[in-house]
Order: sequence, then structure tokens, then C-alpha cells
Amino acid sequence: MFLAARFLIGFGVAIAHGASPLLITELVHTQHRAIFTTIYNTPTIVQAASSILQVIFIWFVPESPRFLIYKGKHEQALKVLADCHANGDQEDEVVQLEMHEIKETIRLEKEFESNSWKELIRTKGNRHRLIICITAGLFSQWSGNGLVSYYIAKILDSVGYTSSVEQNLINGCLQILNMIVALTMCFFVDKIGRRKLFLVSTAGMLVAFIVWTICSARYDISKASGAANAVVAMIYIYYVFYNIAWSGLLVGYTVEILPYIFFNQYINPIALDNIGWKYYIFYCVWLGFELVVVWFFYIETRNTPLEEIARYFDGETAMVGGAAATEKARELADTLHVEEVVTTSDTRKDGGRVSESKA
Repeated sequence: MFLAARFLIGFGVAIAHGASPLLITELVHTQHRAIFTTIYNTPTIVQAASSILQVIFIWFVPESPRFLIYKGKHEQALKVLADCHANGDQEDEVVQLEMHEIKETIRLEKEFESNSWKELIRTKGNRHRLIICITAGLFSQWSGNGLVSYYIAKILDSVGYTSSVEQNLINGCLQILNMIVALTMCFFVDKIGRRKLFLVSTAGMLVAFIVWTICSARYDISKASGAANAVVAMIYIYYVFYNIAWSGLLVGYTVEILPYIFFNQYINPIALDNIGWKYYIFYCVWLGFELVVVWFFYIETRNTPLEEIARYFDGETAMVGGAAATEKARELADTLHVEEVVTTSDTRKDGGRVSESKA
């Protein structure tokens, strides 16, 4: 029964986690987009209560305006955008601009973009997007946070905190700190910027983990209480930096432009039992690799409408719709159309006469 319940919870989370952040991104006003999409993935104490609220209020959630426009239901899409962004005023300038951009983008996508899986790696821009999506999911679970999330008791045992009361107190205060930092940082995403937050977060985790490793080694040698206390302090500092970006922006960032837990669950306890603090060195090296990836691939998207973000990946030839469309994008569209006409208009001999296929 317990396993069945866990399966159902996991099944439901997978569905909601795929669709919910995308819908939030579309419906929330541009000025508030960063805050709401980031809060979506931050910790919550009353998880059961939030699930009940979702079941109750899901019936009042409007459909995605982009989906409605894709299906040709423009009036319904206009109403959703007006209700969410302009207090129901369908003539609002911002709403009209959003409608125009969304329609233009979808039109260009339908005419010139493939829907096959090859599209993920066909262009340099899409390969860039794929790197961010894969590494974001990987780094959020594989940055050393899994050690504390699943095996904090082992870590505390290794530095002399063997009392269950002490361990529960340390862990409880840590979770409260996590929630406070993660929720607070949601309100600074647009002020500071996504890229800066990722860089500060990853660099801070790296430094904290290096000091954590050194202090663990010192305790293993001297059994000094100061070294043990420093380890606990570094755990707290590490999580402060982790929650600056990787808690909330994992969803908020990736939906603007996948979890990975096998290693955390099966390899970590074996390594901790056999090599102790030396295992931390692996994560120090890995966090250094993460910092390099973030530096070279994670771009800034703040204050950018969703329909224009493609330009950061695909350059000036990006298929950007509406008022944001570049001349090069329109020229490319025209060029593709001309090439199609020329190709389908080629003459061929058929039974001794020349015939033309319709463009």
C-alpha cells in the first residue's frame, strides 16, 4: 500500500511538474514572471495542504493562451490574456501586442520548423538550449546536496554529532533556513539576473564544499570540536548558496528558454561508508565543472518577453514573432518560401509535354 501511494504521488508530480511551470510562465504578467516561476520550485512545509489546494483550484485555472491560439481559438486566448494581464481589458495595448507576437511566432513555427526529435540538435541554438536543460536538472540534484538530503545522519556521525536530538535539531533548522533563503531570492531574480545568481550560487557552493572537505579531514585527524562545528557551519553556508539559484530557478529558468537521483541514492552511502570525507573531493571537482558550464552556457534572460528569448540562442536569424521579429528573420522566411516555390515549380516531361506542379 505504501509503495502504491508513493508511485501515485510520483506519477502525479511528473505530470504536474511538466505542465505547471509552463502554464505559470504564460499566465503571469511579465513583471512578475520571475517571482512566480521561481517560487513554484521552492520548499514547502505543508505539502499535503498544497496538494489539496491544487485539486480544488485546478478547475479555475485557464487554458494556455498559446495552446488556444495554436488550435485557432483566438477569442478564448485573448480573453485569458486580458483577464491575467489587463484586468479583463481586451483592448489593452500590452495584451494586443502579446496576441500579435504569439500568433506570429506560432505561424512561423508551423511553416518553417520541424517537430521531430532531431530538432533538438539540428541548430546551434537548440543544442545550446539542450545543454542548459540537461545540465540544470543534473546539477540541481548532483551538486553535493544529495549527501545532506539523504544521508545527513551519516555526515553528522562522521564529525561526532551522534545524538538523534542534535541531528534532528541541525536538520530542522537547515530546512527552515532553506525555505527562507529560497523564498527570499525569488524576489531578487529580476533585480540581480538569472546568470549572476547561477554564477554566485555555484561558486559559493564550490568554496563552501572545499572548506567543508578540509574541516572534515581535520576532524578525522584531530577529533577537534572546532573542526566539527565548522563542518556544520559549512553545510549551512553551502545550502544558502544552493538556494540562491538552484532551488527555484531550476524551473523558472528552464521554462523560459529533467531530475537525476540514481547516483545520489545508491553510490553516496557506499562511498561515505568506505572512504568518508575523501569522497567530498569528488564533489569539489564536480562543482568546479558546474561553474565552468554555467559561465559559458547560461545566458541572461531577465526583462525579456518569452517570444524574444529565441534571439539569444539563434542570433539575429531567430524566428521571433510579432513586433520583435527581425528583418533577417523575415528575410529568411521569405527565402525559404521562394525556395519552396522554385522547387515545386520545376518542370518535368510527362508523355511528351511539359507540365508544372502547383506551388
